[in-house]
Amino acid sequence: MQTSISIIILMAMFNNEGYKIRDQSKPHFVTFTVVDWIDVFSRRRYKDIIIESLQFCQKEKGMIINGFVIMSNHLHAILQSENEDLSGLIADFKKFTAKAILKSIQEEPESRREWMLERFKKAALTHSRNKNFQFWKYGNHPEEIYSEKFMWSKLDYIHLNPVRSGIVDKASNYIYSSASNYVEGNGILNIVLIDNPVIDVLKPNTFWKSISW
Repeated sequence: MQTSISIIILMAMFNNEGYKIRDQSKPHFVTFTVVDWIDVFSRRRYKDIIIESLQFCQKEKGMIINGFVIMSNHLHAILQSENEDLSGLIADFKKFTAKAILKSIQEEPESRREWMLERFKKAALTHSRNKNFQFWKYGNHPEEIYSEKFMWSKLDYIHLNPVRSGIVDKASNYIYSSASNYVEGNGILNIVLIDNPVIDVLKPNTFWKSISW
């Protein structure tokens, strides 16, 4: 009986709070998803807001980025915090980007404006934290990077997202990811490259190889 009660309590805690960042100093694989999976990032200007925000966090807030990809309705990244406050850093990033993107939707030409704002407004009604609109889903499903193998499996997953979605044939051709940083040594965003074996992101069926840059 006691065991059953404990399991129920743990399940309730998990459902209410989701995954948590236990060690704020460790790198984590995180996912930011737009509510209702709305394809906001099919517009370049919204993706650029994400890039500019990541650059600001790198320069001013101690964000370390090891890999990322921006898809049409979500963002994957491997992040660390120099200040050992990854939770706070993520919260600030989500708050700022939500505000900036909503402002852009409201003030710049957008054929989907009324539809999107109505969806964001409806999402806000289910959570007392939001007064007007909710842009990002709650929770980031953070997964601590506990080994080099796990790190590379997540980088593999991140870089092959656009290939699996049929957007590009080669991962390094997709501008809004870190694949080109690893393949060509540069990209739209400067990141901290992980040393040693690097994924061959040019093929859907990947394999490992050693590269020195």
